[in-house]
Amino acid sequence: MPWTSFDPFLYPRTFGRTAGVARAALPMDGIRRDGDVVLRFDLPGISLEDIDVNVDRGVLSVSAKRDEENTDSDRPFVRERITGSLRRRIYLGDAYDADQVEAAYENGVLTVRVPLAEKAKARKVEIGNDTKKMIAA
Repeated sequence: MPWTSFDPFLYPRTFGRTAGVARAALPMDGIRRDGDVVLRFDLPGISLEDIDVNVDRGVLSVSAKRDEENTDSDRPFVRERITGSLRRRIYLGDAYDADQVEAAYENGVLTVRVPLAEKAKARKVEIGNDTKKMIAA
């Protein structure tokens, strides 16, 4: 795992919205694995054509649009479902490979896989016995 005191998935940046509003609009679960992170967003009732996933300069953006389903003669008395444009932005950082992000949508759940960058993966360091050569380099 990369050395960092800031965990972007534990403390997502919401860019202009309070964290509570962002979580209510696009609830998300995050799962860490050895080589990646999997994010799952609840988007029930939203068609695939109305969902957009982008990565730009290390920021993952998920946006969706849910249109109003009422006609002019309808008079709603309860409104708990969020309509309009929904957005969630998450700072990925250098530890993740933004070029290899994958997304899939099934049964109202958007799943986004963000792989760990090769440079951030743990590796074994070979120990040599020539310190003079190491210091000269």
